[in-house]
Amino acid sequence: MNATEKKQELAAATFRSGYNCAQSVLSSFSSDFNIERDTLLRLASPFGSGIAKTQETCGAVTGGIMAIGLKYGKGINGTEEEKARTYELSRRLITEFSKEHGCTTCRTLMNGLDMNTPEGMAKIKELDLFRVRCLNYVKSAVKITEEILENN
Repeated sequence: MNATEKKQELAAATFRSGYNCAQSVLSSFSSDFNIERDTLLRLASPFGSGIAKTQETCGAVTGGIMAIGLKYGKGINGTEEEKARTYELSRRLITEFSKEHGCTTCRTLMNGLDMNTPEGMAKIKELDLFRVRCLNYVKSAVKITEEILENN
């Protein structure tokens, strides 16, 4: 099993343990940044279900974007070039994820179902979309993010 596959499996196990998609993706990169998994789990906590359950940008994508920011982002005494590069690489993740899955919008990725209504959540559970779909999105985001982090 290569490093990417190990990260995908860690992210999948994290997701199956009850953490959201953003937490699962971001925390799988903890060893790359020498940051405790707990810190990354806390940081990504509000980004699940399309950011605070708004079902906007998929949490798997935002988790990957945060990892890109950790490696390439503009920090104290940073440059505009660093910021521009981070935006470019983040757009690459968004583009690649969209090519693979059709979009990055959580609600659309979840068959248009509203997880904030009892009816929508019941249908999501009936169709087992968290396992059938979200687990795949998590693994995909890890793979794309890893490729970006390794090749830039």
